[in-house]
Amino acid sequence: MAERFCAGCGQGVDALALNCPSCHRLTHADRLEELTREAQACEANDQGKALPLWREALALLPGESKQAAFIQGRIAELQARASEKPPEKPAWIKGLGPFAAIGLAVWKFKALLLIALTKGKVLLLGLGKLNTLFSMLASIALYWSLYGWQFAAGFIGGIYVHEMGHVWALRALGLRASAPMFIPGFGAFVSLYDSPANVRDDARIGLAGPLWGAAAGVVFWVIGLLTGSGLWLAVARSTALINLFNLTPVWQLDGGRGFRALAFPQRLAVGGLMLVLWMVTGEGLFFILTLGAAFRIFWQKDHAEYPGDQATLVQFGGLLPLFGAMLGLIALPR
Repeated sequence: MAERFCAGCGQGVDALALNCPSCHRLTHADRLEELTREAQACEANDQGKALPLWREALALLPGESKQAAFIQGRIAELQARASEKPPEKPAWIKGLGPFAAIGLAVWKFKALLLIALTKGKVLLLGLGKLNTLFSMLASIALYWSLYGWQFAAGFIGGIYVHEMGHVWALRALGLRASAPMFIPGFGAFVSLYDSPANVRDDARIGLAGPLWGAAAGVVFWVIGLLTGSGLWLAVARSTALINLFNLTPVWQLDGGRGFRALAFPQRLAVGGLMLVLWMVTGEGLFFILTLGAAFRIFWQKDHAEYPGDQATLVQFGGLLPLFGAMLGLIALPR
């Protein structure tokens, strides 16, 4: 005789069964959710405690399930991290003293250059899709009619880089998505075919857009400074504004997705930073962001139950002052 009943359909389930033979609901779904939450929290602070939690969760899952494959991947990654040891520096490097640090910085710059070239290939992917290309040209045509072709090309190019940041993050997580689609006058979007596994991954995807958009804005800003071109400075400022707007922590905006991965104290810190930047820069958009943060903190109260994602906090906390500096320092010629 079955020793328990399925919480989903009421069908009798054997005590050793991992899922219901009728509706296939996981027998230990509640315990699995609790273990997953605890393991993800431990990964940020104590990876040694995360491993036994993931192993316990794996034992409660059918071996052929997608959840089991995901957890096996987490276990393998944590085991690989635990076995890694920092290589000891050779004696001749130690003898170089400060010159070794300089050489290391040069080597890191080379690595960053290779990463940039790799991401440059990702930027070209969307342009190979006719829907992306035609909708992009339609948006350029709209802004061309208002501000000229040079501003239009730069501004839409910045939006494209922003959207490809989302695409890059999705590809890194193994999730399928469409190429960017532009809506003239409203921006662009990427359609997801797969759902992120948790709020942390969703935050990575959401904030990847402003991160890449910030890089594009800084490039436009540097070009404007080097050439003395007010046009490029205008493109840089517009890029900063649209990416900052996307950090508003509401709805499905990038900031809203990032905010989901923050615990209550982290949300207070980000909201406080938004308030300070509004007071320092006088930029009204920061006031709007502050209102959105206040709504999520004190009214909606949907903060993460686990301690929160530190990387999301760092990204959010870094992007806000960067855009504040760009908006405060970029002076457009009159």
